Amino acid sequence: MIKFYFNTAPNPTKVALCLEEMGLPYEIVPVDTRKGEQHTPAFLAVNPNAKVPAIVDGDATVFDSNAILLYLAEKTGTFLPAPGLKARGEMLSWLMFVASGIGPYSGQAVHFKTYAPKPNDYAVNRYAFEAERHWEIVDARLGKHRYMCGDTYTIVDMALWGWSRLTPFVLGQEAAAKLPNVQRHLAEISAHPAAVRALALKDRYTFKTEMDETARLAMFPHLAKKVA
Repeated sequence: MIKFYFNTAPNPTKVALCLEEMGLPYEIVPVDTRKGEQHTPAFLAVNPNAKVPAIVDGDATVFDSNAILLYLAEKTGTFLPAPGLKARGEMLSWLMFVASGIGPYSGQAVHFKTYAPKPNDYAVNRYAFEAERHWEIVDARLGKHRYMCGDTYTIVDMALWGWSRLTPFVLGQEAAAKLPNVQRHLAEISAHPAAVRALALKDRYTFKTEMDETARLAMFPHLAKKVA
């Protein structure tokens, strides 16, 4: 059985969707990042980058959410594009676009807007602009195709769904009006029974919600180094 290191952040949630869509049995190991559990020796042995999610599948250990999606798709032979280098190249391009663009810029936009010390107008403007630019590219793509890889529902859509649920938090409440195709895509996937089950996982575990000093230092350890 797959051991799945989980919390309710976007990246673990998209892996939960993937596992549920594929019908793979898994055991959840909750990792509360606001308590600093990602820095424990036990978790660092699984993911030396101290980030959630990660999976252990027999002898295979995989970290980085997008690597996990690709690993599981290749393991099961499901939720991949049609055969051929053209389709595979398209899938890899969009998967890496989510990995290197959508996720990091959305996450940093939220970080600088919500958590970083002020004043930081330049950083807020920089990441808000880039996050919106990346989402506009996705919206244009979904304006031409049902899914990110054409008519085929793939792991790219799962990777995107993990973040598209949070676009109002990233871009503001006007995001829905600005990104109608992303909203259509989000609504379709969220209606899947697998997505309902993935989102329900949050009700089975209790994670710390307070952003106190302990949580800030656990999630942003550079602050501790700066103080030292």
